[in-house]
Amino acid sequence: MKGSMKTEEWPVRPSLVISRCLGFDSCRYNGQMLHDPLADALGPYVDVITPCPEADIGLGIPRHPVRIVVRDGGQRMVQPATGIDHTGKMREFVEDFLSRLPPVDGFILKSRSPSCGMRDVKQYREDGTSLITGRGSGLFGGEVFRSFPHLAVEDEGRLHNPVIRDHFLKKLFTLADYRRIESDGKAADLVDFQRRNKLLLMACSQKEMRELGRIVAGQKTAGLPGTMKEYGIHLQRAFEKGASCGSNINVLQHAFGYVSGELSPGERAFFLDNLEMYREGRTPLVACLNLLESWIVRFGVEYLGDQTYFRPYPPDLQERYDKERTGNFWK
Repeated sequence: MKGSMKTEEWPVRPSLVISRCLGFDSCRYNGQMLHDPLADALGPYVDVITPCPEADIGLGIPRHPVRIVVRDGGQRMVQPATGIDHTGKMREFVEDFLSRLPPVDGFILKSRSPSCGMRDVKQYREDGTSLITGRGSGLFGGEVFRSFPHLAVEDEGRLHNPVIRDHFLKKLFTLADYRRIESDGKAADLVDFQRRNKLLLMACSQKEMRELGRIVAGQKTAGLPGTMKEYGIHLQRAFEKGASCGSNINVLQHAFGYVSGELSPGERAFFLDNLEMYREGRTPLVACLNLLESWIVRFGVEYLGDQTYFRPYPPDLQERYDKERTGNFWK
């Protein structure tokens, strides 16, 4: 098992679009900037592109707020204080920005924003005062969601959920790694990529894992360019949903088979007890992973040591315990 890598040694560096207000500039409508913990933590590991659609179309900082108004079944971006409809400028910006965007691996956009929001933006009736039941997307965020449905795309609000955050990071770094492999265009690298990611793919989608294995096995017949294209499509499909508890247990049992023969009866029973507690929601997945990792190191199981399932992204990005909850309360 490889030890923790330094920032500059992590083998892949994703390209990520992040809303500018999330720690990069004081560009919100009220002239403020938000400090998002994940955006801050990602800084040393990603290359960022930081749009602010409202500022970029010239609305100024600070500015009167805009809102999404539904008119004749379509969305309009209106500034109530001035009565100006900015829909045309915003749609031109969105089309130009996305058409010029270089290859990227994901997006983190500001939630609830009438420009960047993807699913939780307030929608107003044409009179501008009454809300429509339900929420929708902003003009920029909605188009991102439609144009890049298979990339790692989330808003910063949902990423506060540790399960969503974990899957987002797995998807982001895996897709970035594959983009590098595809760019290099070497058959041996594709074979190695499939090998290193086998358990991670098994956890996300056994169906797509098998399909990806079939694609790699047939690359001599299909040709490398066609193989790479088909592989990329199915890799994105594999990450459409995060791993379930049941699929994680299946992977953990599979990996356990590589070390169980070297363990004492007590150690085997201890691991299986932890696996059952994870199934019941009484212990986190990381407890089982740490047990397996310790045995992988102890017995030098090279195949498992290379599996991205155990280290899918830089350890510095893992969820941290709240120091206030783990501090010394009895001084």
